[in-house]
Amino acid sequence: MNTKEMTDRIANGKGFIAALDQSGGSTPKALRGYGVDDSEWSGEDEMFAAIHAMRARVITAPCFGEGKVLGAILFEKTMDGEVDGKPTGDALKARGIVPFIKVDQGLADEEDGVQLMKPLDKLPALLEKSVAKGMFGTKMRSVIKSANPKGIAAVVAQQFEVAGQILDAGLMPIIEPEYDIHAADREAGEDILLAEITKNLDALPEGRQVMLKLSIPAKAGLYAGLISHPKVLRVVALSGGYSTDEACEHLAKNPGMIASFSRGLLQDLRKDQSDAEFNKALSDAIEKIAAASA
Repeated sequence: MNTKEMTDRIANGKGFIAALDQSGGSTPKALRGYGVDDSEWSGEDEMFAAIHAMRARVITAPCFGEGKVLGAILFEKTMDGEVDGKPTGDALKARGIVPFIKVDQGLADEEDGVQLMKPLDKLPALLEKSVAKGMFGTKMRSVIKSANPKGIAAVVAQQFEVAGQILDAGLMPIIEPEYDIHAADREAGEDILLAEITKNLDALPEGRQVMLKLSIPAKAGLYAGLISHPKVLRVVALSGGYSTDEACEHLAKNPGMIASFSRGLLQDLRKDQSDAEFNKALSDAIEKIAAASA
């Protein structure tokens, strides 16, 4: 797939984006969920080898390439690895799946009710490498924990500032200001978030587009204006701690928003499953998530 074909697939495809981008801090938990105990690996290299084996099994599962997975977000070490004897990005594109790369370096400490991204000092080199490896886009995450206008404005401003650098590099940024689904004031905070995102979108130069990855809103349909905004290629939803069933139930109430789930996609997969059992569990999740995204 060339860039034009990947853009069309993301903009118009029926399906969802898989999030396979657990990084250093979240990898042990993801491995435990998959049935790999901490005692089965020692050190970072073995940990990342174990998670890469899980991701490779997902990517090569028959159901993963049946057209309902539009894209996949990768961690840098996954991008650097191989699947089925090919660079991971090439293996995905061979199956009709558009590759993205997670580019943030984790979260700063909470201030003004939010966690900004830590300084992205490795970003220029990572963008250069990502272009060379055939990535279509990037993803970066911040977290909002309360309806603090100052904090929310800072999160969105930082996201759009970095998105400009990513666009300059020729990649499509996924902006992810996650709103904590357990926050008591989420409904009010999401109204503030919507206003800040809209303001920054309107200020984007003509001809530029971004993608948005947002928590499924407390008020169904809240982000309809973002979904139809000419400077937004696609709006995707994170599962945010919901189970697969819960996330799909909430997502289905938001037409035009498609899933980009991690836990919601992978929660029923286990290392000791036979290939048939593994493919069945993954296929069931894919079908459910694709239906909610439709």
